[in-house]
Amino acid sequence: MTEYGRGRGPEPWHPEDPLYGDQGWTGHQTQQGQAPYGGAPQQEYPQEPQYPQQYPEQYQQYPQQYPEYEQQQYPQPYPDQQYAAQQEAYAPQQAYAPQQQVYAPQQPQQPQQPHPQAQPQQPVYDNQGWDTGQGQYAAAVQADPYVGADPYAQQTVAGYPGEAPDLYTTPEAYPPPQPPGRRHLEAEPVEEEAEEPETGFLAGGDGDDDGDEPGRRGSRSKGGKPKKRSGMACLVAAVVILGVVGGGGYYGYSYIKAKFGAAEDFAGEGTDELVDVEIPKGALLGQMGRILKDAGVVASAQAFVDAANTNTKSKSIQPGIYPMKKKMSGAAAVALMIDPSKLNVITVTEGMRNAKVYEAIDKKLGKPEGTTREIALRDAKNLGLPAWAGNNPKLMDPLEGFLYPMRYDLSKDSTPESLLKVMVKNASDKYAEAGVEAKAKELGLDNPLQVITVASLVNAEGKNHDDFRKMSEVVYNRLKKTNDVTNQKIEFDSTYNYAKGQSEINFNLKEAQAFNNPYNTHFIKGLPVGPIGNPGLDALTATLNPDHGGWMFFVSVDGNTTTFTKTYEEHLKLVDEFQERQKQKNGG
Repeated sequence: MTEYGRGRGPEPWHPEDPLYGDQGWTGHQTQQGQAPYGGAPQQEYPQEPQYPQQYPEQYQQYPQQYPEYEQQQYPQPYPDQQYAAQQEAYAPQQAYAPQQQVYAPQQPQQPQQPHPQAQPQQPVYDNQGWDTGQGQYAAAVQADPYVGADPYAQQTVAGYPGEAPDLYTTPEAYPPPQPPGRRHLEAEPVEEEAEEPETGFLAGGDGDDDGDEPGRRGSRSKGGKPKKRSGMACLVAAVVILGVVGGGGYYGYSYIKAKFGAAEDFAGEGTDELVDVEIPKGALLGQMGRILKDAGVVASAQAFVDAANTNTKSKSIQPGIYPMKKKMSGAAAVALMIDPSKLNVITVTEGMRNAKVYEAIDKKLGKPEGTTREIALRDAKNLGLPAWAGNNPKLMDPLEGFLYPMRYDLSKDSTPESLLKVMVKNASDKYAEAGVEAKAKELGLDNPLQVITVASLVNAEGKNHDDFRKMSEVVYNRLKKTNDVTNQKIEFDSTYNYAKGQSEINFNLKEAQAFNNPYNTHFIKGLPVGPIGNPGLDALTATLNPDHGGWMFFVSVDGNTTTFTKTYEEHLKLVDEFQERQKQKNGG
């Protein structure tokens, strides 16, 4: 098998070469069956006598097929020092002797003996800077029996069992590698693929192409003129391009308009068509806008959001049901929703009387005036009152004090009965939670209804929780039998106003003291027959936990601050001061 030496650089052979990356380049031991590099004589492996016995069948074949193997004599190898020097010298212009594979059993290698005629010679370099090795090669050529032979000729030799085949003797073998000076990468010629004929609709025909040469339909020779495309193909391509560009432009314009353009919006206050819009708790402006858009109130959610961001009062928009018109501008919708009175709700405030609640229900539900009051007085026992309430026939309104203060959202299904039931239930639950039945006896009251009555009194007279606690103390002290100052009369102006169905601050005290009514504490002793309003939770807790300061009197001189006293003399001074202020206010 023939092999040529390499240069100094690590130039690889073909990546699929079976000898790619061999270890026999710079003086190292070559693979078995390979000759030394640089054109030096081959090392002969002596044949042992036991070879015929070891390989009898193969040995008998070789004399017949390759008789020259028995007569060839190989020179002794050069010394190692000269052999190493020869690897550095290489002449690409010289002919290369073929290497013959000597097949012999694998035996341990014998130490190499120095060649007696080896003489170091000076290297000779060619014009490319390579060591040509002409000096060493000339000295060794006399001893090489293969000088003058075809350098690329190889003899086909059958390998021994277990030996790797010679891949250079097969038809698919790789070409022998070139010496370093002759190695040049050449681009493999690329064969031009024949252009497939264009047929079909886009090629401008129906598949029957006449071509440039007769008898060759649908094809053309290299170098021929390209076929002209028909107008139909160009038209189709133009339509496709225009469609893509036009569609992309439309969507791009829509995106830019939606992103940066003004939001779609209606103009004006809307139409006459009304719709109820419910805003849930915790809804942000964006969610509100989407709800309004879905209901047909605004043209877009963004229009509502933009209008709300420009209105500082938009933060006061409350959850609930809003009766709104369709096709309103975003600004008009915001203006309506920041007005609490526009909510489709009923808000029962703390201390509010039932009469005001009934009026609000009639108005919100579009009922004739007095409808809800009539239902309340007629069906009081069927609306969910607790067992200890509504039993006294002197009660002006059995539901008074049981329409719990809070906001109630209305819907299309809301009725006076349904609203009254919800309000009574809420009040009953709160009273039971506060434990008014047990507290009534602890506070010296006759029944739980009196607890609610005290709470309604302090809620009507006080301003805050501290006032509520002191006023409840005043009520409890005046109810005591030892009270000889007011003779167990409460004397609250709020009770007289309730009995009269009014809310007046200035009234004739003598007339009040002469007005005989079970709610007028200026006339009767003790508590009114029932609550005079709907107390809130703050007033209720203050009633259950009074101040215990020994207060007996109170008066609000300036209308904002309430002053409490323990003696009647102190109270009279405050009353005189209050009357003087009233005269100045009225111009008297």
